[in-house]
Amino acid sequence: MIQRSAFFVAVSLCASISVVSGAITLPPGATVLHFYKLNNTCKYVEEFVKHQVKLVWEEDKSITAALLRLLYSDCFVTGCDASILLDGKDSEKMAPQNLGLRGFVLIDKIKTVLESRCPGVVSCSDILNLATRDAVAMAGAPAYPVFTGRRDGFKSSAKSVDLPSPDITVQKALAHFKSKGLDELDLVTLLGAHTVGSTHCHYIQNRLYNFNGTGNADPNMKKSLVSQLRKQCPSNQTGHSDPTVFLNQESGKSYNFTNYYFSQVLEKEAILQVDQQLLFGGETKDIALEFAQGFEDFRRSFALSMSRMGNLGVLTGKNGEIRRNCSYTNKDNPYLK
Repeated sequence: MIQRSAFFVAVSLCASISVVSGAITLPPGATVLHFYKLNNTCKYVEEFVKHQVKLVWEEDKSITAALLRLLYSDCFVTGCDASILLDGKDSEKMAPQNLGLRGFVLIDKIKTVLESRCPGVVSCSDILNLATRDAVAMAGAPAYPVFTGRRDGFKSSAKSVDLPSPDITVQKALAHFKSKGLDELDLVTLLGAHTVGSTHCHYIQNRLYNFNGTGNADPNMKKSLVSQLRKQCPSNQTGHSDPTVFLNQESGKSYNFTNYYFSQVLEKEAILQVDQQLLFGGETKDIALEFAQGFEDFRRSFALSMSRMGNLGVLTGKNGEIRRNCSYTNKDNPYLK
């Protein structure tokens, strides 16, 4: 298994921070722990965010999966710049890959609260990262540290969305991750976020009924699971019916963060093809086996990989802006005119 230490990340970032007139300055592309507290601009931002997330999570535990997908959809396109939150007929929200994205209402609520307490200070990108961390921690993941100091981007284009489909090979999935500066350990770890997820039947129809045009089910899916899923996802679905299937068959609607997802992969009981493909990546299979046997190994790796993903392509310093409304750039915000 690939070995990494989380400490080098914190040390390298903290070593490059300087203080000028009581405020911190960051090198380009850097973020830091407790940015707003160190700057004395919004001391209790993390407490405000956590409170709002908890209010929603106690009523709807699926918000964890929604925020994880929302953060991934933001960071894996143009970087973690909150471009996924911008409205517009041609914005990233409108890309086919982003059909069904949720969590916008919660992010907007948090932003409203923070604007009332710390106007024009906290970025939407930081809000999304903090809210996701809090939601997964409530589900059982580690409450990993989130570096802050991001700023928000100005552009959002559906054409820029190149997120892969869930039926790709492990080789293609790894190539996509490596194009973002991530590796095999990040791939397996972040796919493990599916432990709190669900999917619509149309994403697995081919695995169930016509795998690679054969007219049969995917031979790498256990036959008992095929029978079970065919009952949930019939081939003759009509109208707009598109039921959902839990990706973690053990925890289901409780949305608990566990390592059972990896046991499913090893037993050929993964729901999505990209998940089952972890068996055929050599090192990815070894990592999946380690995580299936050691929950704490998975939790530690999850903390680091989420931090790595959350720092892809960030804007800091004078780059970007601090939006007053997450759905609009300040220039296009109708409420500021």
